[in-house]
Amino acid sequence: MRATRVLEAALYVDDVAAAREFYGRVLGLAEFTYVPDEHVFFRCGEGMLLLFNPAATRTQDDIPPHGADGAGHVAFAMESGSAQEWRDHLAQQGVAIEREVAWPSGGASLYFRDPDGNSLELATPATWRS
Repeated sequence: MRATRVLEAALYVDDVAAAREFYGRVLGLAEFTYVPDEHVFFRCGEGMLLLFNPAATRTQDDIPPHGADGAGHVAFAMESGSAQEWRDHLAQQGVAIEREVAWPSGGASLYFRDPDGNSLELATPATWRS
């Protein structure tokens, strides 16, 4: 037996409303559900991005308590050849690119931060070629 794909990924944010606005505006993600001060979930392709307030999720009864402190990381796929469009879009949105990486595999990554300091990455498909 083996897992076939990542179904969901979670990041932790203190300001759920700010995260809701940022991920919708900057990354264009489609909101799935929102509970103020608790969580906001977004569709991202076939998967889901879950943004939780750890103060709320550490005290839940319906699922096991969880939460994290400090910056997390999620990489989002961008199409090959779209890095300049993303650079321009991020600049227009007032989002600073923290680092750019050209990978030996031929892939490219753009790194930036969300309002809570989580490390976000836009990466081309070639990033994970072996």
